[in-house]
Formats: sequence, C-alpha cells, structure tokens
Amino acid sequence: MSGAPAPGCPLCDGVGGTLVWQGQRCRVIRADEAGYPAFYRVVWQAHVAEWTDLTLADRAHCLDVVAAVETALRAHLGPDKINLASLGNMVPHLHWHVVARFAWDRHFPAPVWAAAQRAANVERESAVAARLPALEAELAQSLARLV
Repeated sequence: MSGAPAPGCPLCDGVGGTLVWQGQRCRVIRADEAGYPAFYRVVWQAHVAEWTDLTLADRAHCLDVVAAVETALRAHLGPDKINLASLGNMVPHLHWHVVARFAWDRHFPAPVWAAAQRAANVERESAVAARLPALEAELAQSLARLV
C-alpha cells in the first residue's frame, strides 16, 4: 500500500537528513543528532503511518534495508549495541531508527532521549564520524544489490 505525500510531513517535504542511499521504496539517511554521529533512519518513501500499511513483500524489503544498515554499523564501528526503533509519534511517517551505541556515549545505557549520564566525548564522536564516509559508500553498494 502506498500513500500520497502528506503536506507538512517533514519526511514527505524533505529528505530528513543526509541522504546515504535511495531506492524506489525507501531511503537511508544519516540524521543530524548531536552526540550521535552514527544515527541513521530508514524512511519509507510513501507516506504511510504504520508497519501494517505495507504489503508482506514491502515489509521484508524494509527489514532487509534495516538489517543492511545494522550490519554496516557493526562491521565498521564495532558499537557496544545497536538500537532499533520505529516510533513515529512525533512524525507519523513510517521510518526506522538504527543507532550505533557506545558505552561512552552521553546516554548509554539509557535511550538517546533520556537524561544524559555523562558529558559528551567529542574526541570519540569525531573518530566515529571520520569512519562514516567509508561505511556509507559500502552500505550504498550493498543496498543497490537489494533493489
């Protein structure tokens, strides 16, 4: 099932971050989230609000893309944990958050939106950010094969 663009929806009106890859059904963006250089979103192209709005084949494709992002993050960054979430309370446009988490990040082990546990580690955040171009290039190649 596909939905028409919804006026005022930030994921219909714009890309939603730095575009890493775009296919016909979904796209992968790197979100601009302070303290989290490896915070990605898999965004369904059509405006649908819920997972069950998709066909079984589309659900499988979307999860394949989520898995590819997680695989790339694990291979290139070696995070302590990967967080996956599909909330959509603030933006009711189907998207998955795929976030590399590290024991040194400001909120670990709590969710990224919880109270900070420690000060930002700018040096480590910069080191992660420096590895993203290679990660994203490899990820785009891997995703191109899923189409």
